[in-house]
Amino acid sequence: MAVQFNHTIVLAKDKHASAAFLAEILGRPAPKVSGPFVAVQLDNGVTLDYADADVDFPVQHLAFLVGEDEFDEIHRKITERGLVHWADPHRRRPNEINTHDGGRGVYFLDPDGHALEAITVPYGGLPG
Repeated sequence: MAVQFNHTIVLAKDKHASAAFLAEILGRPAPKVSGPFVAVQLDNGVTLDYADADVDFPVQHLAFLVGEDEFDEIHRKITERGLVHWADPHRRRPNEINTHDGGRGVYFLDPDGHALEAITVPYGGLPG
């Protein structure tokens, strides 16, 4: 069997709200409860399994490779919600997108402060 990424756990203050936020922004189906988790299903079989945490937790960075149409929709939802977004991970270029490697990219935060990124071309312009 090949080695494939299957899932990761994302800690949240409110797993239902955070999973719903991500699913809505990315245009994914409604999250599903799976045991103690709320799972957001991605197209490649990977799930992001949100779990409630009642302690401080480190901020995670989650990057999503998306198509051009999906990027347009994500960017539209970000701007319609009035979410601050950036062209760079250091948050020096607010309310802009980037055009690295011939694609487009944007960074934004989820309700828990996790850094989310949508890109249309993988880093280095490598095939996806």
